[in-house]
Amino acid sequence: MASLPRARAAQPAKKFDKSHYLYMAVIVAVILGVIVGLLFGGTGGFAVSLKPLGDIFIALIKMMISPIIFCTIILGIGSIAKAATVGKIGGLALGYFLTMSTFALAIGLVVGNVIKPGSGLDLTATTFVPPEAAESDFFLGIIPTTLFSALTAGNILQTLLVALIAGFALQKMGAAGKPILEGIAHVQALVFRILIMVMWLAPIGAFGAIAAVVGATGFQAVISLFTLMGAFYLTCVLFIVVILGGLLKIVTGISIFKLMRYLGREYLLIFSTSSSEAALPRLIAKMEHLGVSKPVVGVTVPTGYSFNLDGTAIYLTMASLFIATAMGQPLALGEQIGLLAFMIIASKGAAGVSGAGIATLAAGLQAHAPQLLEGVGFIVGIDRFMSEARALTNFTGNAVATVLIGSWTKEIDRAQVDRVLDRHEPFDETTMIAHHGAPSAAETAAATEKSAQIAALKA
Repeated sequence: MASLPRARAAQPAKKFDKSHYLYMAVIVAVILGVIVGLLFGGTGGFAVSLKPLGDIFIALIKMMISPIIFCTIILGIGSIAKAATVGKIGGLALGYFLTMSTFALAIGLVVGNVIKPGSGLDLTATTFVPPEAAESDFFLGIIPTTLFSALTAGNILQTLLVALIAGFALQKMGAAGKPILEGIAHVQALVFRILIMVMWLAPIGAFGAIAAVVGATGFQAVISLFTLMGAFYLTCVLFIVVILGGLLKIVTGISIFKLMRYLGREYLLIFSTSSSEAALPRLIAKMEHLGVSKPVVGVTVPTGYSFNLDGTAIYLTMASLFIATAMGQPLALGEQIGLLAFMIIASKGAAGVSGAGIATLAAGLQAHAPQLLEGVGFIVGIDRFMSEARALTNFTGNAVATVLIGSWTKEIDRAQVDRVLDRHEPFDETTMIAHHGAPSAAETAAATEKSAQIAALKA
């Protein structure tokens, strides 16, 4: 009798996951987008007119980022017993992000100077209106105008600041802050539910974005800039496999390839949208399912999306060297380091903004190498193709960082990690809308067990 409910309770796991339809539709949409772009391309072609479809989808995703980060950080901090633990996690994460950004820059410089992308090209003047450099306003820009404007201004760093302050304040309130935490948990569940609804528009957005890029750019630009793109992709692969993979293996013994297989759906989503933001909520849910504690995930993942931009660092390196070489004005090593140091700092203020990579590139060149600014217009044409590898590298770096920080702070269930990566405990899509309000891990586990028991009785 006791074994019957257990056996029957396992049956629902065999049902086909409806989300499979979504990701198959995304693949079909990307293929159709390429075909339409080739057949109906041109400056005023039908394919280019489809660009608003992709813009609308990305705008809907960006709409969800601030509330997701706000809720995640507050719940992550609120579930920690002592504020010192948050400081330890945050300090360790920031130190790690700074180190890895330096590695990304170093690898980009080495590969760029060896391969010399842009050699053999003769770039003519192009037009590109750069954003005004705001190096001195970076720190002032972190402080929002009002407490609530941080949630509406679209500035992730402002959202991070307010969420950290609110999280620590709720922590100091003790038991009196518990109802507020539970309320925020319900808001988070609502946000994730809305996001799931938005994600069903991914095929339409991917179709429009891919068709517009292929239609406007064509393959001539891709062929002429093949060296640059190949060098950039090679640098990203080296960084992920050698640096991130090696560090992950040495510290935890986990294979980078198993982790990437576990995040396969997220890679597809990022590839189709060229934005790692689209996969942020899923990364949070999957890292928690992997076995990393909620406090580590709640602090590391959102912070990493603003400060751990490894792919962007590599992109800025390769793009700068390409423009300098192609225009016959190569940069000395000191000039390269100074220029890219500025770009990395400036990119923190533009984190979470679509097109931040090209905007930061232009701002950096305008401030430190204005003679190269005219070459930015040539990069704009293929930025969409490079942004995919940039976003994938950023995403992988944040996933690896979360596992490493969890291991260093002993906030990770290694047995759970092995079960998940060996496919013995697959990710459940309903985790996206699970109740995250209980600050106690024991309460969360008890609620999960109770739900499983009820499901078994109903089966």
